[in-house]
Amino acid sequence: MRIRTTRARRIGLLLPLLLLTAAPIAARAPESAGVPWLYKGSDVPQDKAWTFGVLPNGIRYAVRHNGVPPEQVSIRVLVDAGSMYETESQRGYAHLIEHLTFRESKYLKEGEAIPTWQRLGATFGSDTNAETSPTQTVYKLDIPNATDAKLDETFRLLSGMITAPIFTDHGVKTEVPIVLAEMRERTSPQSRVLDETRGLFFKGQLLASRNPIGTVQTLEAANAAAVKAFHDKWYRPDNTVIVVAGDADPAALVARIKQSFGGWKATGKKPLQPDFGKPLAPAGADPKNPVGEAKVLVEPDLPRIINWAILRPWVKVNDTIQYNQGLMIDRLALALINRRLEARARGGGSYLVASVDEMKQELSRSADATVVTVTPLGEDWKGAVKDVRAVIADALATPPSQEEIDREVAEFEVAFKVSVETQTTIAGSKAADDIVNAVDIRETVANPDTVYDIFKRSIPLFRPQAVLDHTRGLFKGTVVRPLMITPKAGEADEASLRAALTAPVDAASGSRVAANGLKFSDLPAVGVPGTVATARPIGLLGIEQIELSNGVKVLLWPNDAEPGRIIIKARFGGGYSAISPQDAVYGPLAEVALMDSGIGELGRDDLDRLATGRKLSLDFDIDDTAFVMSSDTRPADLQDQLYLMAAKLAMPRWDPNPVLRAKAAAKLQYESYNSAPMAVLNRDLTWLLRDGDPRYATPNPAELDRATPEGFRKTWEQLLAQGPIEIDMFGDFTREQALAALEKTFGALPARQPAPASTLAPSIPAHNAEPLVLTHRGDPSQAAAVVAWPTGGGQAGVRESRQLEILAQIFNNRLFDAMREKVGASYAPQVGSSWPLDLPSGGYIAATVQLRPGDFETFFAAADKIAADLVATPPTADEIARVTEPLKQLITRASTGNGFYMFQLEGAANDPRKIAAIRTILNDYSQTTPERMQALAERYLRKDKSWRLEVVPEKAGQATP
Repeated sequence: MRIRTTRARRIGLLLPLLLLTAAPIAARAPESAGVPWLYKGSDVPQDKAWTFGVLPNGIRYAVRHNGVPPEQVSIRVLVDAGSMYETESQRGYAHLIEHLTFRESKYLKEGEAIPTWQRLGATFGSDTNAETSPTQTVYKLDIPNATDAKLDETFRLLSGMITAPIFTDHGVKTEVPIVLAEMRERTSPQSRVLDETRGLFFKGQLLASRNPIGTVQTLEAANAAAVKAFHDKWYRPDNTVIVVAGDADPAALVARIKQSFGGWKATGKKPLQPDFGKPLAPAGADPKNPVGEAKVLVEPDLPRIINWAILRPWVKVNDTIQYNQGLMIDRLALALINRRLEARARGGGSYLVASVDEMKQELSRSADATVVTVTPLGEDWKGAVKDVRAVIADALATPPSQEEIDREVAEFEVAFKVSVETQTTIAGSKAADDIVNAVDIRETVANPDTVYDIFKRSIPLFRPQAVLDHTRGLFKGTVVRPLMITPKAGEADEASLRAALTAPVDAASGSRVAANGLKFSDLPAVGVPGTVATARPIGLLGIEQIELSNGVKVLLWPNDAEPGRIIIKARFGGGYSAISPQDAVYGPLAEVALMDSGIGELGRDDLDRLATGRKLSLDFDIDDTAFVMSSDTRPADLQDQLYLMAAKLAMPRWDPNPVLRAKAAAKLQYESYNSAPMAVLNRDLTWLLRDGDPRYATPNPAELDRATPEGFRKTWEQLLAQGPIEIDMFGDFTREQALAALEKTFGALPARQPAPASTLAPSIPAHNAEPLVLTHRGDPSQAAAVVAWPTGGGQAGVRESRQLEILAQIFNNRLFDAMREKVGASYAPQVGSSWPLDLPSGGYIAATVQLRPGDFETFFAAADKIAADLVATPPTADEIARVTEPLKQLITRASTGNGFYMFQLEGAANDPRKIAAIRTILNDYSQTTPERMQALAERYLRKDKSWRLEVVPEKAGQATP
């Protein structure tokens, strides 16, 4: 049972420390004395929703009924066979087997797996997938519309894949280029940092050199016999766990597991797990602060980041209540430090962001670790490290106050309580993944009621001395290993990095954050409460349209589809269309800084204190024609959530620090966009496809330098006061509760100024015979390409836009086959359709691919041929079914949640055509004809209208201004 309670607070580019975290599975004895295998050695109350068992051949299983979403069944097969089980010559085999398992097996001929799952309604990549970590391989299937016949077929096919894949030299030679394409596309400065971090932190251990992707040399040397030997050794029933959660009878699911996997026999004795090793300090290290090996990486396209890990040997634990209570105190100690670090950064500290995290069981059973991450604001990295160490030193020297503890405990309580209130909305896929994770890290699972009960009983343990003791334990280790990433050579070396962590530091006693003393009842009213002017049903699902006396329009839908949860969107103003092109820089800055600027006399720290023990949020985004504040709250906090949102419009605060911090984050991140071809596309493609409109551009450092807090205020003070307001509120509330809260908040706002007329009329660039060329500074073996065709826009064409999505997915399947399966030039080419419903134009179909610089001609030729073939000849009925069945199932599943309807209806209070459009959505996405597809291809997939882009390594081309 793993307890997670802290809320992430991140700004700008933060590199993850380790992507691959897992733990191996030891052999388990069959159940005895009525204790399920997952709960051996634990006193955590069993989650009775799960049925556990062990087949005679050693397969362990866990099944449960779960109706979220209805008619879906999620299947997970976990095999203890990750990259740390490979020998040096086998590196990459565990992951390669994952690929080959989907290529050909007992019941599926070569190339049949993906089309077969698509015909069953499962989308490849999301519903059908697998992943390999250092300690395991997990096969994942989410089967929609899971009838008995479909489940029987699914278990039969899956059993053939796991127990009897077919390995041939031809299959290996065909799949290895695809894996190498995946390796190539994943290579980046960030991936290099991850590899170097892994190599440093786990020096002398298997994890240091066991990236699951493998090496070019071992993969190119692979053959069927060698791969089969690895499979035969580790793919065994006594090394396998099957987890099933979904809308089906558990007994019937157990019967299918027995029928499909019960005959699988192990050969010989189970091999011993490899020795993963332990972290060791170098000779001569100071036992009080054992700073050992260090590394400085120069990456010109990444910001400065310093990580250091306090490492301890991994020790197997019994997942008991007492153990989890200790974890809670650990998380409490870290929450206190992280809050102090964030407060110091907000106040203008020497670092942009800093955090401390504990990795107690996640590091592939290779170490326990406390990891500190610091992103300096400028070149003074030593000052940033010193400031962070000073905050930590204070936490190590003096206990926190009980008031500080109580504030964090209130945050913990709301997190646990929300889980209790919303537990009926947990998806079966999430429940299945939780079991897989628990097995992998050798822990248990507990239902939200149990977790909350353990938490409540643990509150007397949360005392200052206990927190101090746990804090000191978190910062003790066998060895401390620091790593620094810097864009500038010569500003640091290993000796100076070690010195920064061994130099004496004074405790920053002023870093402690004030306890909570704020209450909503003390805040000023938004204004004079309004009243309901009109109310009428929209004729759909009991949704009601309200207009308040000040003109604010509301779509209101009280329902019990997701107990304990309310989602709210406040749409206002004119979005990108209302931002003057000369003020374009303030759009991206607002997405980071506007909500952090506070309300009235309250800054962000005050708002955090105000939100203590509440489920409150304030997210902000910009659409083409509206600004959007959104939140996810609960019934008890509805009125206060609406107050925060309305007060942001009625009494905005203009704190300069969030703007300056957003500028700093944007400047640090900008250079990283040159690091890889896809990063260049992430920076520039939307802007280019909007024909260079500066409002869609990523601000460059010069533009950011010109931006000021005063300019930010001048721009947004006007934008916040303009344009109509629409509130969409769906979820677990009563009509009376909602109306009372709305009248006091949004109903109390003053009359709005009209928004300026939209100046957006986007279109993709004109046809170019020669592709536009952009450059990147990353791996010279990487490139990317795009070809796009203009379509349309506007709500009137919504039904055609849905048919275009079908056409795009047919194109995607063909491009996937051409670029990945036939030539191994790309791992995951993508084709998609964009149709802006709130703009009259600007839509497009675009094919995007990562490839080698020498493969541009292959890609453009393949795209042209597919487009021409779709124009000349209708797609087959089977091609269409492979797209429409997954789309149908996707919509059917999504439509069981409030989020689906809010996404489809947002803006409908001002554009009622959206209400009519939702009635045809299922048919529009799931029904078409070959002739209809051909007609759309003839209309839109014209070569003389296409626009092309290449992103090449910098030395292979000239950067485009």
